[in-house]
Amino acid sequence: MKNLQIVTAVIELGAGLALMGFPSAAVVFLLGSPLDTAAAVTLGRVAGAALLALGVACWLARGDTQSQAARGLIAAMVVYNFAAVALFVFAGLGLGLCGVALWPAAVLHMMMAVWCIACLRRKPPAKTIETSALSGK
Repeated sequence: MKNLQIVTAVIELGAGLALMGFPSAAVVFLLGSPLDTAAAVTLGRVAGAALLALGVACWLARGDTQSQAARGLIAAMVVYNFAAVALFVFAGLGLGLCGVALWPAAVLHMMMAVWCIACLRRKPPAKTIETSALSGK
């Protein structure tokens, strides 16, 4: 799970920074169409902030692979990754949008979703009682 958290952190931090700093260029790269209004640019930046937050959460949780909170973060990433795949496929097939990164991004998010599910399916190791707790020290 630690590797998943690190990879996700790097990907989402990069995407978040790109959308916050250069929202229209990032969307052109992804969808092949610029953000034409101030409202669209603002919404692109808000999406970038959300991805940045996800990246930070994954980075800070990278050492925690067994807690319910870490599993909750991975479960949220499953939802996010599947939603991203659905939205990218709809953008490409339903709306006819196609930037250089659209289909690679859809495939990447599908792979990340599968990796998340694989991590969630692994049972966490049983909690062990420390010997110092048993001896009363």
